[in-house]
Amino acid sequence: MMEGAPQLRVLVVDDHPLFRFGLCTVLAAEPSLDVIGEAANGRDAVSAARTFEPDVVVMDLHLPDIDGIEATRQIVGERASTGVMVLTMFNDTESVFAAMRAGARGYLLKGSGQEEIVRAVHAVGRGEAIFGPDIATRVLGFFNSGPMTQTDTMFPELTSREREVLALIAEGESNSTIARRLSLSPKTVRNHVSSIFTKLHVADRAQAIVRARKAGMGEGGKH
Repeated sequence: MMEGAPQLRVLVVDDHPLFRFGLCTVLAAEPSLDVIGEAANGRDAVSAARTFEPDVVVMDLHLPDIDGIEATRQIVGERASTGVMVLTMFNDTESVFAAMRAGARGYLLKGSGQEEIVRAVHAVGRGEAIFGPDIATRVLGFFNSGPMTQTDTMFPELTSREREVLALIAEGESNSTIARRLSLSPKTVRNHVSSIFTKLHVADRAQAIVRARKAGMGEGGKH
């Protein structure tokens, strides 16, 4: 970094104190980076971003209050010049695409090397998009897998049939009605619903409906 060039202002968000401390220590050791704040939950992350106006937010996804996806959406929505780099344990396809839709510019997995994390923070600070090797392979594999539909990009971890079932769940249909409309047995529908709950990390039908409708399915949405 050239002498006299401004430091990148970084906000670190993670709910694990030891990990957050270690990450802050690593980033603060870089002359080109200025760790201007930290937060342990999503709500505080949004507030801190509003107060400190960081150039880059290093964001975990699993957070108390509001999760990292929603925190990212709010931060980027309020200040588009702030770049969010996700640093998380979640390597599932849905989390990656949800983060991208929320406005994240980078996505690394915890366990990435210190140099890789520092390089990624700089890249996001320059306005670039950057992904760890495993994530990049996953994203490229998804886009190379064939023609995409609108719902493919909503929940890429679901099968085509599961997306059909989820769309009907979002419309408020019962399992018996879904079985009739898709010409499936009630048992098959139950199996699909159980698989959907597992893949979307939701506890019940109500949570699945909320997730689906936020993505544009069901009432007022298209599928």
